[in-house]
Parts: sequence; C-alpha cells; structure tokens
Amino acid sequence: MSEIMIDIRNLVKKVFIGSPNELKILKNITMTIHKGEFVSIVGASGSGKTTLMNVIGALDRPTSGEYLLEGEAMQEKSDNDLSDIRNKKIGFVFQTFNLIPRNSALKNVELPMLYAGINRHQRMQRAKELLELVGMSERMYHLPNELSGGEKQRVAISRALSNDPAIVLADEPTGALDSVTGRVVMDLFHKVHETKGTTVVLITHNYELAEETERILTIKDGRIVDEKKNPHSSLAKSGVE
Repeated sequence: MSEIMIDIRNLVKKVFIGSPNELKILKNITMTIHKGEFVSIVGASGSGKTTLMNVIGALDRPTSGEYLLEGEAMQEKSDNDLSDIRNKKIGFVFQTFNLIPRNSALKNVELPMLYAGINRHQRMQRAKELLELVGMSERMYHLPNELSGGEKQRVAISRALSNDPAIVLADEPTGALDSVTGRVVMDLFHKVHETKGTTVVLITHNYELAEETERILTIKDGRIVDEKKNPHSSLAKSGVE
C-alpha cells in the first residue's frame, strides 16, 4: 500500500462550544486516505461531510482529535502555516466555482501561483498547460461571465491543480451542472487522477458519482458508518482517453 496522505484519528468538531446550544457535528471520525487514491465521502445534507471537508482542507480546525497530512500534525500549525498549506498542498473545487469575475480564465488559474511566489513567465506557461489539459485553450482569455457553467468548472479544476497539490478536494463539483456537463467534469477528475496520480477526494450526496471512485466512505450524523472498496470503480469507464 502506498504512503498515507490523510490520517485522521478520533476527530471531533463542535460548534457553539460551552453554550446551551452546543452541537457535535463530527463524532470521533477515524479514517485514512492513501497517496494516489480517488475516494468519495458520501452523505445526505446535514451529515457532516462539508464540515469534514473543511477540516481536511485546513479551512477549519477540529475541536479535538488528530489530523495528519503527509505526516504533519495540522492541529499544531499556526494560522499562517495552514494558509501556506492550503495554497501549496491542497486544491479546491467547489460547486459554486469561486472564480474572480474581473479576471480571465488564465488569470484565475495563475492566482494561486502568484501567492506561492512563482514568477510571471512560469505562472503563465503552467496556467496555459493546465487549461489545455481540460480543453479550455481557446477560452483562456474569456471572463467568467463569458463562460458556461461547465467551462467555469473546468477553469476551477485547472486552478486547483496550479500548484501541483498533494490532494484535490472536490465539494459537490457537479451540483450546479446539468447531467451531460457533469459527466464531462467527472471525466476530467478521472483524467487528472490517472495522468497525474493526484489524490482526489470527492464530497457528494450523489451515490451514483461515488460509485465511480475507488473507495467510498459513507458519513451519517457526523460518523463514518460504512467504508467499502469499489472493485467496479473503473476509472476506465469514465470514457477519458
């Protein structure tokens, strides 16, 4: 088995701590994800899957428990450290795209590299290569409002890959798309996983999409209630060439 990318032990996340309305959102989550895996975390609305994604993505801190990313204890990191880790090690793809309206597709993809201190020539070259990877070469100078939903999500995937992250977190990435466009986006995740060996974690309520991944973790009421390997996941079924 390959090295462990994500190692979570007895993770708890509470909100309104100490108040009469204290809620435990995540309840003693223990899970591992290995380098190069394509894993889905599936659950209904309110199950805790987005909260778990926020912790995995270093957007939020657990109340207790351990979270190691590539062997580094996230709970011991400062806010500045976590910001740096998010920029360099984690790529995010959200349902709402989160593109900067005034920036072209190319500039949106370049932005994480700008924050990482990569020079202008290298940023532009890599951004163009990533947009080509997702079939957006001819649209790279367009603004987000000139792109379809599927095109925006392709740009978002390129942006997520810009700093060659250790892991890509995709939170309901097809949720705002029609089924045909959603299929194209899922095919891109398969392509990225196959060609780059990137660790991909898909957060979704859609069991049909989860069935395409190599391993499925089911979360319910803040607990992992089921975990199964998926021998039929074939990334080959995706239709990507």
